[in-house]
Amino acid sequence: MSEFDDIRPYNDAEVPAVLRRVVADKELRMAMIAMLIPRLKQRWSWLLSPLIGVALRIQFLGVKTVDGFQRRLEGYLGRIIRRSSAEYTVSGLDKLDPNKPYLFVSNHRDIVMDPAFVNWALYQNGFKTIRIAIGDNLLSKPFVSDLMRLNKSFIVQRSVAGRREKLMAAKKLSAYIHHSIVQEQANIWIAQREGRAKDGVDKTNSAVIGMFSLSKPKDRTYADYVKELNIVPVAISYEYDPCDVMKARERYYQLEKGGYRKARNEDVRSIAQGISGWKGRVHLAFGDVLDGDYQNDAEVAVAIDAQIHRKYRLFETNETAHRWLNECPDDEGPHWVPEKLRERVKALPNDVRPYLLAQYANAVESQQNAS
Repeated sequence: MSEFDDIRPYNDAEVPAVLRRVVADKELRMAMIAMLIPRLKQRWSWLLSPLIGVALRIQFLGVKTVDGFQRRLEGYLGRIIRRSSAEYTVSGLDKLDPNKPYLFVSNHRDIVMDPAFVNWALYQNGFKTIRIAIGDNLLSKPFVSDLMRLNKSFIVQRSVAGRREKLMAAKKLSAYIHHSIVQEQANIWIAQREGRAKDGVDKTNSAVIGMFSLSKPKDRTYADYVKELNIVPVAISYEYDPCDVMKARERYYQLEKGGYRKARNEDVRSIAQGISGWKGRVHLAFGDVLDGDYQNDAEVAVAIDAQIHRKYRLFETNETAHRWLNECPDDEGPHWVPEKLRERVKALPNDVRPYLLAQYANAVESQQNAS
């Protein structure tokens, strides 16, 4: 038994048993029917469920390791990227060493696709795939937890109650991240904040940085400990956010109507929409390893934000939203207006429109303030 057994990804020895459990999970089969062929769910689920079980067993036949599992997923992820994006580009990886472990800290726009795009870039360029931090609030279904941990995800225990319990969970997470990087030479991905930036403001939460140093030995300086983690900021830019309308409505109700109550299975629908929805162009910009003599969490957070804001690739959707939000007419200069953005804005009530535009416009503000 290891002190990290309840949060770590599964290891190779556990893969066969976990896959048998996943294939036998009736909830997974029903979820796949609902996602792939929803019109047949009510009437034909009794027939489709065992057929999907057979298909899953065939798909995972011979998979006995985590790497083997990820190789099976490679084709699916490649197809998702090709079908849901017009262009996928990467910059900055040439300055990193594939033989070194890194702690990648990125802005957070999508639950699944943010780490998936980072993973794809690393895998295609000869780097080791990442261990992915994921909140236990997203792992309510056993099959979801199993699949995520098979895919090198480790658990952030957000649901623990009590001040002491939260501190203990944070210390364990800190120790696991440090152990993964220093002892196991593994790459780690974590979002710069808890929850997606539904307002488009990419700002690192100092509490996330503070968690990193909870396991720092007393005889180690803060600056040396941060350098040991090899922190690399990553800016992820989507031309279109597949969940922008959902986020805009949620923000509107939270700020204008006193609160927002999620519908049943809304998180699942959001995940599915984020995976399959149209993203247009996508760009990943890997930053430089943080190597300054930082004295506290706030300084590290500022350094991460500075790189993310400067390296974030702005698209016409960002520039157009910024003009519209600031009531600048399109006839002032040779501007091209993205038609999909215009359609999304027009489809929303007037009161909700600013919340959608802000998701795209705030990246412009952040970059202007960083320059």
